[in-house]
Amino acid sequence: MEVILYIGILLVYFAVMILIGVKNSRSSKSVQGFVLGGRTVGPWLTAFAYGTSYFSAVIFIGYAGQFGWNFGIAATWIGIGNAVLGSLLAWAVLGRRTRVMTQQLDSATMPDYFGKRFSDGKLKIAASVIIFLFLIPYTASLYKGLGSLFAMAFDIPYWVCILIMAAVTAVYVLVGGYMATVWNDFIQGIIMLFGIVVIVAAVLASQGGFMQAIADLSQFSANGQQGAYTSFFGPDLYGLIMVVILTSLGTWGLPQMVQKFYAIKSEHSIKTGMIVSTVFALVVAGGCYFLGGFGRLFVADASAGFDTIIPAMLKESLPAILIALVLILVVSASMSTLSSLVMSSSSTITLDLIKGAGKKDLSHRSQMILIRTFVAVFIAISAVIAIVYDAFKLSFIAQMMGVSWGALAGSFLAPYLFSLYWKKTTKASCWVCFAFGVATSLAALVISLSAGSLPQSFIDSFVYKYIFGSSIYVGTWTMLIGFLIVPVVSLFTKKPEEKRLQELFRPFTQLNDAVETAVEGYLTKPHESTAQRPENSEDLQ
Repeated sequence: MEVILYIGILLVYFAVMILIGVKNSRSSKSVQGFVLGGRTVGPWLTAFAYGTSYFSAVIFIGYAGQFGWNFGIAATWIGIGNAVLGSLLAWAVLGRRTRVMTQQLDSATMPDYFGKRFSDGKLKIAASVIIFLFLIPYTASLYKGLGSLFAMAFDIPYWVCILIMAAVTAVYVLVGGYMATVWNDFIQGIIMLFGIVVIVAAVLASQGGFMQAIADLSQFSANGQQGAYTSFFGPDLYGLIMVVILTSLGTWGLPQMVQKFYAIKSEHSIKTGMIVSTVFALVVAGGCYFLGGFGRLFVADASAGFDTIIPAMLKESLPAILIALVLILVVSASMSTLSSLVMSSSSTITLDLIKGAGKKDLSHRSQMILIRTFVAVFIAISAVIAIVYDAFKLSFIAQMMGVSWGALAGSFLAPYLFSLYWKKTTKASCWVCFAFGVATSLAALVISLSAGSLPQSFIDSFVYKYIFGSSIYVGTWTMLIGFLIVPVVSLFTKKPEEKRLQELFRPFTQLNDAVETAVEGYLTKPHESTAQRPENSEDLQ
């Protein structure tokens, strides 16, 4: 009877998703319409699209279980960081700049932005290749948390679940394009908001309430410290800080996240979108990690894998109707992020790699056919990778998934942010940052795969423990070092053409002059910075 309930609810949900795709088919007939919704997407839709692309099933099932197990209640700081740094500040710092700058450059993707901002077609192609190499395994990781949850509810093969979800996503994205994804994201976001609140309340109630759950959790110790998992910063402050930085600041350099600002309707929509997105992140991410902090009350050990912790909590705590809600929540989180990633990948390959590398006269019809083809191809590839990984437990795939986020953010974050605000950012600094991000991530991958054969002296070293010992540490440091690479390389390499940049930065002249003077003052100390406050507060928005 329960299985019939689950199947019925999922079928209704899938039917609504496909219907929305068909309803938005008119808006997907042009390249701009299919990729960016004609740049007419309102603040609420954009905010929910940003949030649902940010938080996938990986966070709810995998990260909430893993980080909750490692940090206890302190894992909630990750959700707070995602809300404040990953959403609020991301919108405040990147939103208006990205929207205005990309419109002036007429760029629809991040590689296209780099190519036009620095007048270098090769830079655009390099960015496209990086996205292709690292976004596909990242896309495949979306399926990781689904297997154990669906097995709990349906007792059907994992690969069947993957194929069903991939097929439904492909249909509504192929038919409705970007507008179908944002409308579906809106519905999926509402489900996620409601679902997290209900699930957290139900899980705590099953343990006798919040205070009783905290009292029980305080009985666990870590490193000889009683109550470590209920302490303010948990048992591993360094690890917690690294996770907060990577999962919060890292979104600033991910193409599928930044692209949301390209499509927003107007500059005035930024403020509304920023507030909505922040509240969404606080509830969804904060709720997920807070929930994961109580994992030790339900699972004796995590030897079966972190992905089993949250399903075990839910199975013990929730009635059938709420299990159905969880299924919809997890599928929503996966499908929304999946659609965003494949849209970003397919548009990048078509518009930047194929058209940019040699097919400059590619017709509009051909572009649309290629984008839709690559949407289908990328969904299929990611599904196959996920199925192969689950069947054979190939360590290479698992590690590749782990370094993907860090490689993308490490390559793109610093050059993208500096290029929005600092006119003297050079294309050479972009090249160096791209190379450093990819090389460091691949080095970390090799070290991770050969960990068993590494000398003990290296395993015990500071470099391994605090940098290469975790893909999270590597990604975070790669990203942060980029903030040194870009300004330093820019000071010693050929500057961009001044006349063109003056025109490009005209909407931001007052604020840009202040930031530029501050940066130069900092880099040329002991001279004091003479940066002036912008007279017009509008420029700070």
